[in-house]
Amino acid sequence: MFLLSVGGIIGLLAVVLVVILIVFVIGIYNQLVVLRNNVRNSWSQIDVQLKRRFDMIPNLVETVKGYAAHEDGIFKEFARARNMYQEASKSGSVAETAEAAKGISGAIGRLLMVQEQYPELKANENFKELMIQLKDTEDKIMFGRQFYNDTALKLNNKIELFPSNIIANAFSFKQAEFFVVDSEEERKAVKVKF
Repeated sequence: MFLLSVGGIIGLLAVVLVVILIVFVIGIYNQLVVLRNNVRNSWSQIDVQLKRRFDMIPNLVETVKGYAAHEDGIFKEFARARNMYQEASKSGSVAETAEAAKGISGAIGRLLMVQEQYPELKANENFKELMIQLKDTEDKIMFGRQFYNDTALKLNNKIELFPSNIIANAFSFKQAEFFVVDSEEERKAVKVKF
């Protein structure tokens, strides 16, 4: 009778340990899912701001065209950058999207040089409002990139740290790409002057 009780206790302990292990695995799995979804959401927020920036550009370009019709190269550069962004957006690659964003930043820089040559453009209310919106969008993109990278870091840490790495590997969780700026020119903020 005593042996049966010990066997029953051992069986009960085994069941409790299995339940604890299952709860532990489910908990880690759910944390990984939440982190992965946070990365996706933060990338989506950057994507929204990048699209907003691209949607503003045709209005900005039209305003500038009246003053600087001979600056055709800038307008072609905007169109090329927009096409690159649309292709990168379809692929979902952080690196390709960062490269496309770099192209638009260069075009914006050239556009800002054009505004310096045309004082009457700087006085245009439409242009001023567009530039304020562009600066606001650039700030949101910068903060969005920072939040995305922070979120990606949390996910990547969870995927690499023990014991969650076992569950991450078992369920094929992949590390998130960081949004990285490669060139020194891209590291500089877009300067908006009036």
